[in-house]
Amino acid sequence: MPSIATPTLWAVTIAAVVALIALDFVLTRKPHDVSMKEAIGWSVFYVALPLAFGVWVWNAHGSQTGFEYYTGYIVEKSLSVDNLFVFMLLLAAFAVPRHLQQKVLLFGIVGALVLRGIFIALGAAALSQWDIVFLLFGVILLITAAKIFTEALQGHEQKVDPEQMLAVRLGRKIGLKPMAIVVLAIFAADIVFAVDSVPAVYGITGDPYLVFATNAFALLGLRALYFVLEGALSKLVHLSYGLAAILAFIGVKLGLHWAHGHWDGVPVVPTWLSLVIIVGILAVTVTTSLISSARTQAREETEALEESNA
Repeated sequence: MPSIATPTLWAVTIAAVVALIALDFVLTRKPHDVSMKEAIGWSVFYVALPLAFGVWVWNAHGSQTGFEYYTGYIVEKSLSVDNLFVFMLLLAAFAVPRHLQQKVLLFGIVGALVLRGIFIALGAAALSQWDIVFLLFGVILLITAAKIFTEALQGHEQKVDPEQMLAVRLGRKIGLKPMAIVVLAIFAADIVFAVDSVPAVYGITGDPYLVFATNAFALLGLRALYFVLEGALSKLVHLSYGLAAILAFIGVKLGLHWAHGHWDGVPVVPTWLSLVIIVGILAVTVTTSLISSARTQAREETEALEESNA
């Protein structure tokens, strides 16, 4: 598939990702509680880095490629925040001590990078051979969107039972240590996340390099972002609805892209419009979530006050 990347750019990018992961391992070599100051500092770094890289992409390869990169990054970052819900629930379910949580998260991030690299390569190979794969990816995203939306309506989107995970049962059967089982459970969750996220970003750009770069940048900052958003994650009560809408939109976009290749009269969604729609969905989701959480908190405080006065 056509790509902006040369072998040198691929090599430099992969080397940079490996170096950043190595840096994270150095930082977490001594287990410790992560302070908010430390988490915010690294989160700012891991947001500034992809934004700066996007400026280079825009200047070196044009606005269209720049729009594709930034749109893909926003999609992957929003999906990664949803991933944090599951990580948070797994860490709580296994009662992982707080000073060990960042080490477990880091192993999970490495696993996610490896898995997504494999999925990206397979996706690029498939898309270069059969254009029907665009339609298949679109169907996968629509099914995923429907599943997320249905679970959100039923109130099941934030529940996870490690005992029902095949990886956990197998890990215990072969005698793995508890910490290894936690990491294995996160790896298993990573597989599900990869199935969703890789088709989603391929719905934004067909460049395998941009797909890899957006995934890598979205994942690298998860360790620090987890501790920044740990308390706020529960307030994003409408996040699942927003992600369902985004995945459904990209699924339709992929279907239109496939159909346009066969019938010229079928319209396609330009990348700039995709960016506007996705950012708009996220803005509405965050706003309504915060309003709903504030109302719920106010109601609970009022009820608690009334009970205390009764």
